[in-house]
Amino acid sequence: MAATHSKTQLQSLLEDLGLEQHYIEKLSLSRILQIDEKTITDEPAKSNSDLPWYFLKKLMMVNVRARDVKCTSQGESTSDHEYMNTKLNILNLISRPNSGDILNPLDIITALFLVSDGFVRQEMALKMSMCQFSVPLLLPNSDTQQSTLMLWAMRDIVKKYRPQSLSESKGFIEDRIVLSDLPMISFVRLGECSLSKSEILNKLLSSSQQYHDTFVHCNMQGGDSPRRISNGLVEITWYLPCGNKNIDIFSELVAVANLRGDVASFETQFSFLCQTSAAVFVFFDNLDSESELLINQHHKAQIFLVGNPESKSFRRDALEYTAIKLGLTNRNVILKRKGMNDAEFVKKLRETVNNVVENSKMKMKIEQMIDIAHELGISVDEDCPQCKAAKKNADTITAEIQDIPNYKEAQLPLQGQIWKELTSLEKEEFRLRKVGSQNIEMYKSDLQEKKKELQKQQNSYDMSKAMSCFISAISRPGTERCYFLKWMRMNLDNLSREKLSDLREQYKKKCKDSEKKEEIKDIDKQLSNSSLGTEHFFREMGQIYEASLSLPETSPSRQQLKHLPKLCAELLRDGFPLELVDGDASNIPLRWVSDVLAQLSDLVSPQNKILVVTVLGVQSTGKSTLLNTMFGVQFAVSSGRCTRGAFMLLLTINEDFKKVLNCDFMVIIDTEGLKSPELAQLDDNYEHDNELATLVVGLSDITIINIAMENSTEMKDILQIVVHAFLRMKEVGKKPKCQFVHQNVSDVSAHEKNSRDRKILFQQLNEMTQAAAKMEKKEEYKSFTDVMEYSPDTGNWYIPGLWNGNPPMAPVNAGYSEAVYEFKKNIIQLLGSCKSSANKILDFTDWITSLWRAVKHENFIFSFRNSLVADAYMRLCTEFNTWEWEFKKDMYTWVTNAETRISNFGTAGATSGTSDIKELLMDLKTEACKVLSEWETKLLDNLTQYFTQTEGHVCLVERYKADFENSAKSLGKEMTSSVFHQLEAAADIRQGQTEVDRIKQDHTKEIEKAVCALIDECRKRNVQMTDDELDKEFEKMWNETLKKLSFSAQKATDIFASVSYYLRMNLSHKGAHASELLNDKNLRDCGLEPFKYTAEGNVKGTALTVQNLADSIIDTCTKSVTEKPLGKTNYHETYTQEILHMIDERLQNNQDLNPDNEFEVSLKQHICGAAARHFQKMHEVFLQVNDPYRCLMKNKEKFHADFKDVFHERDQCQKKAEEFTNQCLKPAVEDFVNRFLGHDIIGEMLTKQEQFSTRMDLQFSVLQDLLLQEDFEKYVSYISSYEEYVNKWILHQIVKHFSDGSKMSEFEDQHLQSSISSINDAIKKAKMKNSSSLKTFVENICKELGDKLVISQDALGAFMILNTADPERFAQFLTVSLREMGQALKEQFKESDIRTKLYTLHLKPQTELFNRLIGCGKQCPFCKAPCDAGGTNHEHHRVSLHRPQGLSINYWNETGKLATDICSALVNSKTLFCCKATNDKWHPYKRYREIFPDWKIVADVSLQASDYWKYVMTKFNKEFAKIYNAKPADIPKTWQDIDCSQAEQSLKKSFFMK
Repeated sequence: MAATHSKTQLQSLLEDLGLEQHYIEKLSLSRILQIDEKTITDEPAKSNSDLPWYFLKKLMMVNVRARDVKCTSQGESTSDHEYMNTKLNILNLISRPNSGDILNPLDIITALFLVSDGFVRQEMALKMSMCQFSVPLLLPNSDTQQSTLMLWAMRDIVKKYRPQSLSESKGFIEDRIVLSDLPMISFVRLGECSLSKSEILNKLLSSSQQYHDTFVHCNMQGGDSPRRISNGLVEITWYLPCGNKNIDIFSELVAVANLRGDVASFETQFSFLCQTSAAVFVFFDNLDSESELLINQHHKAQIFLVGNPESKSFRRDALEYTAIKLGLTNRNVILKRKGMNDAEFVKKLRETVNNVVENSKMKMKIEQMIDIAHELGISVDEDCPQCKAAKKNADTITAEIQDIPNYKEAQLPLQGQIWKELTSLEKEEFRLRKVGSQNIEMYKSDLQEKKKELQKQQNSYDMSKAMSCFISAISRPGTERCYFLKWMRMNLDNLSREKLSDLREQYKKKCKDSEKKEEIKDIDKQLSNSSLGTEHFFREMGQIYEASLSLPETSPSRQQLKHLPKLCAELLRDGFPLELVDGDASNIPLRWVSDVLAQLSDLVSPQNKILVVTVLGVQSTGKSTLLNTMFGVQFAVSSGRCTRGAFMLLLTINEDFKKVLNCDFMVIIDTEGLKSPELAQLDDNYEHDNELATLVVGLSDITIINIAMENSTEMKDILQIVVHAFLRMKEVGKKPKCQFVHQNVSDVSAHEKNSRDRKILFQQLNEMTQAAAKMEKKEEYKSFTDVMEYSPDTGNWYIPGLWNGNPPMAPVNAGYSEAVYEFKKNIIQLLGSCKSSANKILDFTDWITSLWRAVKHENFIFSFRNSLVADAYMRLCTEFNTWEWEFKKDMYTWVTNAETRISNFGTAGATSGTSDIKELLMDLKTEACKVLSEWETKLLDNLTQYFTQTEGHVCLVERYKADFENSAKSLGKEMTSSVFHQLEAAADIRQGQTEVDRIKQDHTKEIEKAVCALIDECRKRNVQMTDDELDKEFEKMWNETLKKLSFSAQKATDIFASVSYYLRMNLSHKGAHASELLNDKNLRDCGLEPFKYTAEGNVKGTALTVQNLADSIIDTCTKSVTEKPLGKTNYHETYTQEILHMIDERLQNNQDLNPDNEFEVSLKQHICGAAARHFQKMHEVFLQVNDPYRCLMKNKEKFHADFKDVFHERDQCQKKAEEFTNQCLKPAVEDFVNRFLGHDIIGEMLTKQEQFSTRMDLQFSVLQDLLLQEDFEKYVSYISSYEEYVNKWILHQIVKHFSDGSKMSEFEDQHLQSSISSINDAIKKAKMKNSSSLKTFVENICKELGDKLVISQDALGAFMILNTADPERFAQFLTVSLREMGQALKEQFKESDIRTKLYTLHLKPQTELFNRLIGCGKQCPFCKAPCDAGGTNHEHHRVSLHRPQGLSINYWNETGKLATDICSALVNSKTLFCCKATNDKWHPYKRYREIFPDWKIVADVSLQASDYWKYVMTKFNKEFAKIYNAKPADIPKTWQDIDCSQAEQSLKKSFFMK
């Protein structure tokens, strides 16, 4: 039988607490700090396994109630219920058992220390010490009977106190407690004892006004429960004097140790205390058997016996014996005599302890207790090999430090002066404050050269010894690395604390006197120089890495440093902070931070979504403490240190909770305090604060604003900075939530009382918003709530003071912890309800980059460009373009079908029941309105729907919603106008055709009558007639009939008169001068010669630009005119209106050229004259084609052949079927294919060719294509005739895409089969109607096809004559003919060339794509680059890539050299411009929006954005100069270094192409 294995006390307790798995695999900080459902629920512990987590949750938030742990069982609540409801029953009340078996808090604490790793132990000890709980000094393990000295756990505890000796000078001591030399007083129990040792200790350490349970005792919740594993635990606490005799209990710092359990069972612990303490107080009742233990002990400490003579087991003789043996005096024996109350007893005890403290020579640092522990077989937590190795590495580095400023200069040189100079050069590159009268591009080039020099200088430094050791140490395996960084932090804090504490105090004093500005500035500088923490080493690491990036990629030095970002990313993942903003230089090492975050993304991928919480506020208002309390993290808060810049830290989200928050990590950003304006003026700090606030607000999902109500003027200034930041974010599409925290507000009714304060705050916020809006030139914002979601009632939190009582002995206020906990819950709930989706880590990196670049400009709002915003905008454009094309395609199909119905009106194919074409037109217009309205609604609904989604960063482009709504509405109007025009033109043309058709029909009937009469006559002769004889008879009859018919020739209209009329109408609003100019020249004489623009007093460059504009408009209009095919259709007045509308639109887009009336009139006359000539010809050809006499003569041979067939009674079925197919159906099918092929081609180009998705895609593709070809002529063509070039480019892309013919054949075949299928269906239906004659049969077929095909009335009329075929047999032959026709058309389509096809299509794909993508057609008023904003009705025009002004013909400077200035840099400078729009007066570029309010020129954010055009200008400098009759430009040196691949990279960056 197997032996049963009984569990030890420790095992069973760990199982009860659910911690057994952590005994081997220790609990880590990341596990404890991760955010889960318990973080925001207040459910009490339901089982023992909840208790450790409940304790940790409270402890990490420094809640003094953390030890009140108890679980609520179901039984307890029901018995409570009974207890409340039963009648009086005294017996029941007396015998009622105590509730449940509550666990002793000490067991929970001991268990947690046993199952935690060193870092959790350290964090627990630190937080327990803040709560003024005792912390473990010796931790027992009841299984191994081994104790551990918790030196490492206490290493991080720093205490600040003022001994009596410093009370006069008001100085204080701040030190790491394990390094403090102090007396320790220990308290132990021997045997049973009726006095509660721990309770008496608490009273001993507490003043009468400020009692606190430092040690757990039997009268606390769970304190009376039997201890299962915590006997043998030695706890320690410290008494810290405040320097006030009336308050201090002890005048010096003193440690108090307390051994749990009977000292007889724990001799080792007792020996340890006897050798390390100044005094040991032994509590007892009976000293009988155990007194030998005291007598035999080797004592360094004084022994004091504390007893209760009132106890039944007290024996005086045993006390006497022991006291004599120990050589004790009356002073060493303290008894609680009869009648002595607790207060007197504690007072006596206090006096004794005080006496020991004041007179004892026995002082010892906890660090010095290691040897004693080792001698006694007690292990030390710092004995683990990783901790030792890490300490050795840290000591190697910090031992070298004597003088901090000198050390930083020698060992960390890269973050010093060079980095600060680089920072100021970078900012100057963007702000151009010192450019003066120099050429901007030359100035920027010089700045870049200086930057290269500084980077060279950085690279000239060898890596210092300290940095080599540091990088080597953080490259060690995980745990050792963490120990190393902790050792480093503690060593460095120890080094700088003394110096910094003193400086910090001086700083605070001087700050109160704002007159001493220079002194304050000096102390501030000293503070910065004397501060040394691990962040300085990481900062140096970042600088080493950044500097290496300027080396060639293959350089060994660069290769050796490639691993650094990954090292830092691993640390970030493990919970170490990363410095985002270097507060000393006020800059971000962008490449370093980006690469670290990119590595982090790889490490955690695919779980890489983050939400960000940031805190902002005045310095020294407890921001870091607030974050540390909320999230249990450790941002530096000791008085020697002050956060500089901004740090980020990563918190893990529990797997189950990820779905709630929709993210994987929470990022916490802590920032340095914003300064008051007096201090800010000392050194551009106001600017620094603005930059910092804008950056962190832009990065966060929730911003916590920490304010102190007591200082309203300071608060006002801080609010101004914050409001600026929020306003800027509103403009760039970010909507962080905002929460105000008011600290040190202790009253219970604070929320109510402060409603007035809240109103005042809200008023101030509104004032600040208006002021900030004015400065940012966004005066539409009047209230803070216009800028962000904020409610004065729910957006304010009141948090009481941190300490409960007088420090240094005050514990953290429970109200503080609870209020912070409530606030934390609110923050997490807010994050869970965030509308916008969490950012991915790489998106966050993009935000950092784009925000920081924009921040470097003075005008943030107009300098902000971000790839996420651009990406979201492109997605919106693509989506909108897709809807727009669906709308247009659907309408095109509808209009085509409507035109077919109009064309078939009054014919055999007519489908409408009405006999009046005007009625048909009205019906179609009504139908069109309905379809158009449905589509407009659908577009707007799609937009609304699009903006409700949370993915894809939609919130970032919310501000463009109105632009796209306007575009949708204007598209609806445009389509309505276009559809109505087309319907009216089709109806007018059909009406004009009706009369001609009737005449032709009458003539055909006359001929048919005459032929029938001739056949009858010939048959009556009963003579066999030869073919010659029949021919003669037919000829004779034909001539006689023609003589009888009256042919009145159709009179041609004078199209010139019509065009002239519409031209006058168009120019009528231009006044009398325009009318005179029109009268001066006959339209017939216009448009014969090439158009030449000459203007007096105009700058040569402008004249050239105007000429180019005229040429471009003429080209576009000529194309539109010549696209109208001759003969197929008649002229309609809408054609002239269309041309005039095109001219007006183009002139409107180029208003900045300010061409005069004379130019407009002569241009319109020129275009209309040429158009009228073409329209006149078109009209005349149409009349000719439709001339009745000509139509009859065309069919003469057909009538002749039919006459013979009928006379000889031949079977006409096959012949007639072929004739019907070839003459009637084939042209109709060809026309049908041509009608629909256009939008198939457009659809194909839009779906298969990315460059046609959006306007920006098109711009990018055209420019990339130009770069690859490097053809100067093409560049000139692109710059001078942009639209013409793009038009040709689009045509070329279509030809290229369809050149192999397969896709085109597929489309053609599709429509061909669709037509043939419709014809076959029509034949089947006609057969079913049992037509009596072929005429009826064919008419039925035509009627069926009336909605789809337009069958020529001429061909049909000719076919119907003398038709005696049998419908049944005709139908059989017709089916065969149809098949042959399909095959023939297939071959015909294949042989046709793509360009010819494009020309014959009804809808021209190249024109439609051009119109769709060319956009508003506006060009930058300075460099003439085309606007690429989405939609047609956008609020602002903008260009992704501006170009040097010398490339636009009309710009060169006084020297006659081409100008290199680029408008994206000019708008940031103090340079002036003048043009017609400024009435030739000089105006600052910075205020260009006063002249061009609808333009938004974004400053060159990357500084490399315009590299594309810089490369082009450098390459073709001489050629451009020659063509513009100027001298070549002075090319800046840095431009000459740009190669083709860099130009392409810049192009991709500017258009945000991946």
